[in-house]
Amino acid sequence: MKKISGVLLSGLLMLASFGAAADDYLKPIKEFSLVDHLGETHTMSDYADKDYVVMYIHGSGCPIARLSVPEYKEIAATYRSKNIEFLMLNSFIQDDMTRIQKEAVDFKIDFPILKDEDQTVAKSLGVERTAEVFIIDPRTNETVFRGPINDALGYETQRTRVDNHYLTDALDTILAGGVVDMDEIPDSKGCLVGFFHPAVTGL
Repeated sequence: MKKISGVLLSGLLMLASFGAAADDYLKPIKEFSLVDHLGETHTMSDYADKDYVVMYIHGSGCPIARLSVPEYKEIAATYRSKNIEFLMLNSFIQDDMTRIQKEAVDFKIDFPILKDEDQTVAKSLGVERTAEVFIIDPRTNETVFRGPINDALGYETQRTRVDNHYLTDALDTILAGGVVDMDEIPDSKGCLVGFFHPAVTGL
């Protein structure tokens, strides 16, 4: 009887550990006040009237981030009417406003690209790579999805056929009142976002 109890206890501990890991993966975004590439200031409270905010991790010069822009634009064109805001977040150390502005013009990016100078917003979300998208509830700052837009792009690969539309499926699920099963969502492919050493930022 004690052995069975031990097995059950181990199973419960594993489940608890898994739940904690899942919760840690979807991290809340910190409150912020960020300037975009057009000089406008944005805060999360600006979007309190929206049902959700989608945040795309941008990085100038990243091939996967560039190739994902047209798809992101198409999704935004469809879902903006569903009371959803679409933004971009740039936390690249090497990207200043001049470089971001050039990237926006060259690749016809019509989203606000918010510059996360001290990288604290990216750190709050647990950002690792560009081209990852986060769906955030602007009233609670909770992240309800993170992952790639779809499965079209990989490292040195570009598929003509898309089998999984992760972002649109997640939006449809959430808007219908459901919860996205993050076990079904792969890690995003993109350029690694390097972070300042804590000795530099004090964070």
